[in-house]
Amino acid sequence: MCKIASQQTEGGFWLQTERGKEKREMRQLIPALFLFSSLFLLFTFLSINPLPVSLPFPFSALFPPPHAGAYKLVFILAGQSNMAGRGPLSSDTDPSPHLSVLRLNRWLHWETAREPMHYDIDVNKTCGVGPGLVFAKSVLQKVHSSYGEVVIGLVPCAVGGTKIEKWTKGFGLYDSAVKRAKAAVEAKRGGGRIEALLWYQGETDTINFDDAEVYAEKMETLIRNFRADLGLPHLPVIQVALASGEGNYTGKVRAAQKGIQLHNVRTVDAYGLPLLNDNLHLNTEAQIRLGHMLAQSYLSLLDEVNSTPQP
Repeated sequence: MCKIASQQTEGGFWLQTERGKEKREMRQLIPALFLFSSLFLLFTFLSINPLPVSLPFPFSALFPPPHAGAYKLVFILAGQSNMAGRGPLSSDTDPSPHLSVLRLNRWLHWETAREPMHYDIDVNKTCGVGPGLVFAKSVLQKVHSSYGEVVIGLVPCAVGGTKIEKWTKGFGLYDSAVKRAKAAVEAKRGGGRIEALLWYQGETDTINFDDAEVYAEKMETLIRNFRADLGLPHLPVIQVALASGEGNYTGKVRAAQKGIQLHNVRTVDAYGLPLLNDNLHLNTEAQIRLGHMLAQSYLSLLDEVNSTPQP
């Protein structure tokens, strides 16, 4: 009896030992599973909700957002601070993201567009709400594509405090914008078509008379260069006539902007839109209104272009 009891006890001890080992192994796996799940959720969140800082690694390359590989209608956002956006961020007024509106980040990867649009382009600045996201969402409601669902790709390139001469061909800002625009429509990124250049710049050129005097010439050269280097001789350009300036020659630059007579160029007048306390930058309300104005101008030009045979 004692021997049998001894065997049962040993067998029971062996079973308990194996079960205990399995439990210990499961407990050891829990931290690893938790870490993996946490990293997956973090990468997914960052790909859809990019932080307003320049990250050392392109998370969106690991977990691209929906439609990243889709054919896109691409718009270049260029100029200086009022294109980049300085409208204060607020949960009550900020344009909400849309999964069919993407932005090309500094790493040349697509991510879901959200404000601040230029967080990793106009660096070392306090970026905020600009016109780009509102423009894209407004256009999205109106356009149709033969490629199926419409996806809009925004290519932020604006940098605050830059004269138009800094956008001369061969200089860093211009060359970077062309490079980013070409990358945006490459097949490996889903392909697409560059639809228009949206341009808001000139405040810094109001400081000196000589800069204001040659603004029209430089702007026309910039348009011709973009069209030539992108291989799009009829590329639509929607420029913004200044709402403000840093110097005494704002009126002269505005007149130069409104006097551009190149084909497929339209001017949206921002004069009178509300400014921040610095009397230079558009506030959030103004940026939202400007986004809708740009969209209406583009859609109007698009209708005109589509109904008129190009030479």
